[in-house]
Amino acid sequence: MLQELLGAAAAAASVGVVYLAMAARVVKQYERGVLFRLGRVMGEVRDPGLTLVIPFVDRLHKVNMQIVTMPVPGQEGITRDNVTVRVDAVVYFRVVDAASALVKVEDYKFAVSQMAQTSLRSIIGKSDLDDLLSNREKLNQGLELMIDSPAVGWGVQVDRVEIKDVSLPDTMKRSMARQAEADRERRARIINADAELQASKKLAEAAEQMSETPAALQLRLLQTVMAVAAEKNSTLVLPIPVELLHFLERGHQLGQLPTPNGDAGQLQAPRQPET
Repeated sequence: MLQELLGAAAAAASVGVVYLAMAARVVKQYERGVLFRLGRVMGEVRDPGLTLVIPFVDRLHKVNMQIVTMPVPGQEGITRDNVTVRVDAVVYFRVVDAASALVKVEDYKFAVSQMAQTSLRSIIGKSDLDDLLSNREKLNQGLELMIDSPAVGWGVQVDRVEIKDVSLPDTMKRSMARQAEADRERRARIINADAELQASKKLAEAAEQMSETPAALQLRLLQTVMAVAAEKNSTLVLPIPVELLHFLERGHQLGQLPTPNGDAGQLQAPRQPET
């Protein structure tokens, strides 16, 4: 009798161990468990840790709650200013309601991917090329809002959307390069003209200052001679004062005055009267 009781107890224990092994489930820290009993959602979402289910009756689905990084394939479109571009992006999202993510949508990852591609094409058509190249932060916010609006009903929250790259046709790249080169050349000419204007003003001030002290001009000429002489060359520069040229010009004009006979010649000294 005792042996029969011990055998029954051992069999019951074995059945209990088998039942416990079949009923025990482990939910990891980054997961949440949704319990389906005969096809219906039962109770609250199971938290991380050890949980028990009824074998052959309950089915536990685990949902990953980590942030998912999903690349959006490159989408071709025509911008508002009629430029063909190819844009790709990346979407960061996570599940906030595990039950809704399983019940309300068949595959929430595929649904978010398709919504991201559609929204990206819509953003391309509504934006100018300059906005895609320089004003991406505003476009990222608009794209995030477009994706997050329907995703909220699926138990999914979009954390961030980033436009990664904007590919342009080769012809457009060459046109933009020529435009940038022309703009740089224009700015260089403006800078040179401004430098010439400033230099002319400074030279005018220097000339006005030297006109008050002629000795300053002579000192400047001597400094120029010293600078030229310091170089090892065979050319010697002798500056001639402008006043000397003016003096020679006046002397030449005086030497060409007409004589009393009507001929042009050199001036003659007056003759002394004979005694």
